[in-house]
Amino acid sequence: MRRLSIAEALREGIAEEMRRDPSVFCLGEDIAVPGGWGGAFTVTLGLEEEFPDRMLNTPIAELGFFGAAVGAAVAGMRPIADVQYGDFLFLAMDQIVNNAAKLRYMSGGTVSVPLVMRAPVGATGRGSQHAQSMERYFTGVPGMKVVAVSNAYDAKGVLKSAVRDDNPVLIFEHKLLYGSKGARTEPGAVDATSEVPDEDYTVPLHRAAVRREGSQVTILAWLLMAHLASQAAERLSAEGIEAEVIDVRSLSPIDYETIGASVRKTGRVVLVEEGPRSGGVSAEIAAGLMEHCGNDLLAPVVRVASPDVPVPFTPVLEEAYRPDVARIVEGVRRVLRD
Repeated sequence: MRRLSIAEALREGIAEEMRRDPSVFCLGEDIAVPGGWGGAFTVTLGLEEEFPDRMLNTPIAELGFFGAAVGAAVAGMRPIADVQYGDFLFLAMDQIVNNAAKLRYMSGGTVSVPLVMRAPVGATGRGSQHAQSMERYFTGVPGMKVVAVSNAYDAKGVLKSAVRDDNPVLIFEHKLLYGSKGARTEPGAVDATSEVPDEDYTVPLHRAAVRREGSQVTILAWLLMAHLASQAAERLSAEGIEAEVIDVRSLSPIDYETIGASVRKTGRVVLVEEGPRSGGVSAEIAAGLMEHCGNDLLAPVVRVASPDVPVPFTPVLEEAYRPDVARIVEGVRRVLRD
């Protein structure tokens, strides 16, 4: 078994799906430039050499190439659309929300839209318009699945499941987790490598993952925050506090079966989210916790999130913006005091 980065695992998963199914193709900005980066974060590096006719560079026109992807999916192809930065999804909202997410419902199930959309997110020194956590804008859209991957094994398995799904699937990837090398190395990147099997496998699109067993408090997080939550849990363990860490991973639908089992064990929950506190995914999960397992809660849910401001460009302010291990630890202490 090899140890791969998320970028390497995604590249391998895309290549395998393209070999398996000739209807799979990729499109996006600068994803297949000979001698280029392989997209903004090296995920598609070199794929144009093996698939010269199925790696399509597009103009800087997100609404246009997402429309082409939706049309191709309706016509029986299985496109993988790569948006350079998740923030640019706003430019393609009409195709994503009004077409991709609704055509199957509006056609009475006669039309499928097997479209995969990949979107890098997260604050990484790029300023307010290239650093947002975009999950919040799509988890409430009926008709599409939303996933957030935090390690290489999940990234490849989720990608393969998404390609084989007959519904539009939006995969969020954090820029500090790609593990890009050389000139594309990200300052402050976190090691998200993991062992990836040689054989074919998939990861279900509707399941959360328990990253660490614990008995006193449940920490729910995803993407970069799942790693920081695990680091916080290790720090708390040294103080005698055993936290269970769940990588929510599937943001729509949310896996309340796995989350509920943990809540029934611990009775206390801390939600950790990169992105503004108001209107975030953690707000939806907090409400869902009350509906699914409110009687099992021993204390009010605590949220650790970013302040309600645009992502700052200044490194010092960006560090202050993004939740860190210390704030997660304090969130756990707070929920245990209640």
